[in-house]
Amino acid sequence: MRRFVQAFVDAESFPADLPDEVSAALAGADAHYNIGKDGHAWVWAAGASDAAAGTVVADMQWGLVPRWSKQPSTPYTTVTARLERAPRSRIFADAWNKRRCIVPMTGYFKWDRQRRPPWPMFVQRQDGVALLAAGLWEHWQDDAGQQRDTFSILTDGNPAIPTPLSPDGPVFLEPAAAAAWLGGALATPAQVRRHAHTAALEATYVGLGIRDPRRDDYTLLEPVDPHGLQADDAPADWDGDALDDDA
Repeated sequence: MRRFVQAFVDAESFPADLPDEVSAALAGADAHYNIGKDGHAWVWAAGASDAAAGTVVADMQWGLVPRWSKQPSTPYTTVTARLERAPRSRIFADAWNKRRCIVPMTGYFKWDRQRRPPWPMFVQRQDGVALLAAGLWEHWQDDAGQQRDTFSILTDGNPAIPTPLSPDGPVFLEPAAAAAWLGGALATPAQVRRHAHTAALEATYVGLGIRDPRRDDYTLLEPVDPHGLQADDAPADWDGDALDDDA
């Protein structure tokens, strides 16, 4: 999972039990249809110093940068973190213990690798309500005062993902479990896994426009029939990042 969408119409776009102040803040955010590595997204975060009630909705950059990093980047991909390994990872362990977040999304793009060539599909809830993905966030700052907040999305096996897609993806939570995650009540991967829940999903073939990091419009979600279509040459500046990992 390397690209996702945040395009919320209004407060009714979210699960009913999501706190009103969270859904209102997210509903007022600008829509983005092709969020990729180093892109910005709105997250519901715990552990932020300016959060009056312990959580805050904040704009963060996708791709966690650990606070001990000398640079505001990493030589490896940190847009996702495996649920089982994150608590023991040098990169993610501190965030697991202190800085959790929820990444709301309209849906995300995943590639059908059974096709030749692989083809992207857009995955979303059948009822159109936003998905709540468990994540981790980090605050990075250097001696010169440059700073940024970054996040990663937890992934695990997920049999609810429709075929022909591989059954692996974000860890989704309902609002009560999301609050428990933010509050630290879900301390182990096993506890997170027991509380994870994915509503019925649907997956639709879409065009190849998501390969272009400059594209950010609703037409990226328009369904296509890949039969008879050919994978044209990728944009010159495309480095393959839109492709999700094999799973």
